[in-house]
Amino acid sequence: MKKVLLITYYWPPSGGAGVQRCLKLVKYFRSFGWEPIVYTAADAAYPILDPSLARDVPEGQVVLQGPIWEPYEWYKRFTGKGKQEQVYSGFLAEGGSMSFSAKAAIWLRGNFFIPDARCFWIRPSITYLTRWLHTHPVDAIVSSGPPHTVHMIARGVKQATGLPWVADFRDPWTKIDFYDQLMLTRWADWRHHHLERQVLRDADRLTTVSWTWAREFAEMGVKDPIVINNGFDEEDIPQHPPAPEPAFTCSHIGYLNSDRNPVRLWEAFAALCEEIPGFRAELRLRFIGKTDHITFQQLEQLGLMDRVEVMPYMPHAEVLDYTCSSQVLLLLVNNVPNVMGHIPGKTFEYIASRRPVLAIGPETADFARVIRETSSGLVCGFEDAEGIKKALRHYYQQYRAGTLYNETADITSYSRKHQTGQMAEVLNSLTQA
Repeated sequence: MKKVLLITYYWPPSGGAGVQRCLKLVKYFRSFGWEPIVYTAADAAYPILDPSLARDVPEGQVVLQGPIWEPYEWYKRFTGKGKQEQVYSGFLAEGGSMSFSAKAAIWLRGNFFIPDARCFWIRPSITYLTRWLHTHPVDAIVSSGPPHTVHMIARGVKQATGLPWVADFRDPWTKIDFYDQLMLTRWADWRHHHLERQVLRDADRLTTVSWTWAREFAEMGVKDPIVINNGFDEEDIPQHPPAPEPAFTCSHIGYLNSDRNPVRLWEAFAALCEEIPGFRAELRLRFIGKTDHITFQQLEQLGLMDRVEVMPYMPHAEVLDYTCSSQVLLLLVNNVPNVMGHIPGKTFEYIASRRPVLAIGPETADFARVIRETSSGLVCGFEDAEGIKKALRHYYQQYRAGTLYNETADITSYSRKHQTGQMAEVLNSLTQA
């Protein structure tokens, strides 16, 4: 087999969405003639741990780990967090408004830790990998970010070895939805863009997860960026899923920060509680994972907190049972100008569950395209109060009639194995003799 060095920060025992793409690539690479060598961080400060994901690591997998220094202990002291508290990205306020110290820490992060808080991992990783590859040759490199530090590592290794390199962007760099919240100085903004241009220029191929982002990278000068969506692993989806719950359970799974908070959706739930007899008694709003304080504040104001169930992050396999047993799955995206290319990773496991999806966001965005092409649910705009209310009423009527399920279209092109095959084709094109 040919060998590929895969550089990723997120790796088991990390949990959350960031680990899934590389983990599944490694799981299936051998099926397409590639032996992966993983390089990751030793003792990384992951915000979420899920040791159960280690079961997807193939037998005999080589995993190299480089020591990393991250400023999170300093950050905790600076913001008054306890030593055992985890640090979450995405501007999540769990207990109210963001403190002055938290805002100051964001300013420091954006202006001094470039491209991100793992930047001190770059130089020692380039040195280590260059020496290791001298006696353990591989055929290609893949770096998967964010954090975009991994791309800087891969660029340094490519410069030292001449190996072909694929830069895989799970999220954009300077076009990410929270970039304007980093409070960057003019110099820091220039520096971020400068490093981004170096990566885009020097990578042999660029892959990304959505059509809009591929178009944006092309506008930035990248030749033929390739779309390899995120997806679902067929082996993860319960073969005998639990029956849908008796309550009208509407579930949101994963991070829900203030930019994603859908005010019109909560108002629609409250209105239907008043308009439809029995709706309130049968309604359950379930939140699995970290949710911003503002969401619960608004639900309290609308008189809905007695219909709310809050559950912490749980192992991936367990959350998929809840996905399959929910009556309706809520897909929420950030209400920001650059939302069009954002396809939440949960989208694909939502559609694989065959449960109806209610998505809130632009109907022409890439996530809406996936929902529409797979016949997986309904999409309503952020401010489409009547449309959201109509969609909920429709789903509730189907729930009462016992007909709330999806005749989902063919979704095999969104399987993780299929997408690993796509990445293998990219690598093959770079390494043909």
